[in-house]
Amino acid sequence: MNVPNAFLALSIVGLLLSLAVVPRVRIVGGLLVPTFVVGWLRGELVLWTLAIEAAVTAIFVSYGALEAPTGQAGLVLTLASWGLLLVAHRRSVAAGGTFAAALAPEGLSVDRVVSAFHGFPNPFGFAHPDVKRLYDIPYGESLPGDKGGRNLLDLVVPRAAAPGDRRPVLLQVHGGAWIIGDKREQGRPLMREMASRGWVCVAINYRLSPKATMPDQIVDVKRAIAWIREHIAEYGGDPDFVCITGGSAGGHLSSLAALTANDPRFQPGFEQVDTRLAAAVPFYGVFDFLDRADDRKLGKMADALGPLVFKCSPDENPELWESVCPLGRVHAEAPPFFVIQGSHDSLVMAEEAVTFVAALREKSNAPVLFAELEGAQHAFEIFQSPRTEHAVLAVAAFLEKVRSEGQAGA
Repeated sequence: MNVPNAFLALSIVGLLLSLAVVPRVRIVGGLLVPTFVVGWLRGELVLWTLAIEAAVTAIFVSYGALEAPTGQAGLVLTLASWGLLLVAHRRSVAAGGTFAAALAPEGLSVDRVVSAFHGFPNPFGFAHPDVKRLYDIPYGESLPGDKGGRNLLDLVVPRAAAPGDRRPVLLQVHGGAWIIGDKREQGRPLMREMASRGWVCVAINYRLSPKATMPDQIVDVKRAIAWIREHIAEYGGDPDFVCITGGSAGGHLSSLAALTANDPRFQPGFEQVDTRLAAAVPFYGVFDFLDRADDRKLGKMADALGPLVFKCSPDENPELWESVCPLGRVHAEAPPFFVIQGSHDSLVMAEEAVTFVAALREKSNAPVLFAELEGAQHAFEIFQSPRTEHAVLAVAAFLEKVRSEGQAGA
């Protein structure tokens, strides 16, 4: 093997991958998902990427990669790639400033300093000594469209929680394009943080398409809220104070649930249950399937989702499509919202969040906070990273203020 040439080739690949992280890349078609995955992994695991590539580079150098001009050129490209990654990492660290600006109008600030090395070397470190997780509790019967286990929830709770404590509750709704996903995959840094602060967190599964058909997904979210009303006190939670969060499809469902309290269309057989929520924190959510503001210029959501999730087009059933668009359900009595979005999101355009926030601020009487994070990709907060920790602390500050104001009002 020609070591210098191989090193040059690898360096070119590394530079191209880094170029998918720092500029905002928007691609449709077959390259959409690969572009997202590269930007997501390299953008949130920068320090891991640098450590691995530094080790690989050292190996190549030890085998004589720099003894030829091609290898020397490879080193220049590698250093350029690392420079781009450091820009990405600086953006992650700087997310604290974005959240500080979002919190400031409400007089809020975070209560911890975030290290630039947060999450390194363990980006999957979700355990906390004061927190435990209870698995696979049914929140209702298995309904048509259930692929198995979709009527189950997990609880992430303080170890000290006891029945009757009346601790605040956070409901976490996973994403996955309404087609894939599981309650154990997402929201873990936030639930760990909130449980360590005394909250009771509920992570749910819900029925997935194509076996399930919209609005089955939102009906299941409402069923979970009904279960919380009836049973969460047994685990130390307050059934009268429930907030909701979720990412991507979960961002859509959490927003929709917050904006459609007590809508009988989404509560078949349990219309009498109060499904009002105290606050909503959607991460990179889908807010308008119909794209009324033309925010999705490179591809419309309805074209992709119609056959799989809705089993119809907007023209065939406009009432259904309109009823599940959070943008169309905004009203004056909406609960407080904290909308979080990445500027570099490949799957949900940042403009959609801007449009939704503008509609909320125009109509809602409650506070509406918004943070658009420079350089953040879709699903950014799945890993432990500086940006994730900044997000978690900002959300905690927001939710705890909502809770304190609720207690004062009570």
